[in-house]
Amino acid sequence: QVQLRESGGGLVQAGGSLRLSCAASGRIFRNYAMGWFRQAPGKEREFVAAISWSGSSTDYADSMKGRFTISRDNAKNTVYLQMNSLQPEDTAVYYCAADASSRKVLVNAEEYDYWGQGTQVTVSS
Repeated sequence: QVQLRESGGGLVQAGGSLRLSCAASGRIFRNYAMGWFRQAPGKEREFVAAISWSGSSTDYADSMKGRFTISRDNAKNTVYLQMNSLQPEDTAVYYCAADASSRKVLVNAEEYDYWGQGTQVTVSS
């Protein structure tokens, strides 16, 4: 079993930055593909960013490219999402996800086996 715990969310003004963290436990973290998704009120969950097991490959949703950076520290069993130039439309609950069977970058929510509880990010205008 894999447990994921997000942290780092909060309230920030437009143009500001936040760094989300996702701490994983339970199995061998370095073998997991990891991703971040978000869900705004009244909207479906959407892909934000993903990273391969080694960290050598990443992918981003188009609207996040150049603003968000995903990274991981396998020694700390943690994946990060650095978010810069935040805008009110980035307001959402952000979820961390893990897949223990793939080492590739996964962009579809259906491909992930484990999910965290989410952390709220609110961007004020």
